[in-house]
Amino acid sequence: MLGLGVGVVLVFTLFPVWLMVSTAFNGRANAGSRSLWPEDWTLDNFAFVIGEGGFGRYLTNSLLVALGTVLAGALLALLAAVAVARFRFRFRTSVLVMILIIQMVPVEALVIPLFIQARSLGVLDSLVGLVVVYLAFSLPFAIWTLRGFVASVPVELEEAAYLDGASWGRMFWSVLLPLVAPGLVATSVFSFITAWNEFIFALTFMADQDNYTVAVGLRRFFGQYGTDWGALMAGSTLITIPVMVFFVIAQKRLTDGLVAGAVKG
Repeated sequence: MLGLGVGVVLVFTLFPVWLMVSTAFNGRANAGSRSLWPEDWTLDNFAFVIGEGGFGRYLTNSLLVALGTVLAGALLALLAAVAVARFRFRFRTSVLVMILIIQMVPVEALVIPLFIQARSLGVLDSLVGLVVVYLAFSLPFAIWTLRGFVASVPVELEEAAYLDGASWGRMFWSVLLPLVAPGLVATSVFSFITAWNEFIFALTFMADQDNYTVAVGLRRFFGQYGTDWGALMAGSTLITIPVMVFFVIAQKRLTDGLVAGAVKG
């Protein structure tokens, strides 16, 4: 029964993926058919999406935004997590409560205020402005998650490093960072997926089509009188590849970090 249940779950999970991939490789004349197997295997849909559809530019924009969000978010979140976990300062508890409250606010309620603020700062229709917005949403989760990892590292390890003559930077790089690496990888995966799949802010903040991300770029294949299913599914397939690659790389780093933490802790 367990195997049957797992099989049913896999079918429901993988069927949409297979339908997407099979439609993407199906000929443009047959892309809208109900066949579960491509009647005419071809790469024409991908060539159209990357060439005439301008999807190469959208992929580049999304990669820049997602990687910028991950790198900046990891650095800021780790430093903030160390601050709230290791140092005692005024309003420390209030800061942690505010982090939780920010997570509870619906995204739709922040579109207009953030749009007005971005317009006043002159970062509308800018990839940098989009990175800043995504940081505002990914940082609270990252800080809260990394705080638990930092707090779980024994203070005695840091004190031993200081006694051995290590500076704060050396201790941070050689002792603390390897032990919190699993949490850093987990939050980086969350930040990457958030920035890669986000649609509302990318659509609202971007007026120039050259600055569209992949989520917004897919709208080009929806027409007033019909939908180009072959191009739409080819674009959707291209979108999933970077996420899968990033997750595979991050999963390996996550496993290595867990093993390192178990040995060094």
